[in-house]
Amino acid sequence: MRRLTLVSIAAVFAVITLSACANTIRGMGADTANTVNATQSAGNRVAKSTY
Repeated sequence: MRRLTLVSIAAVFAVITLSACANTIRGMGADTANTVNATQSAGNRVAKSTY
């Protein structure tokens, strides 16, 4: 019985940990996309200012 409890606690901990990693990776993807968009926008503004 005690072993089953420890395994259950370990499984819950693993699920929580993995879900936190998924949120972090998703956030990094969004941050990267925002950085690319900002860089492209700045490049376009510089290109338009030279005309």
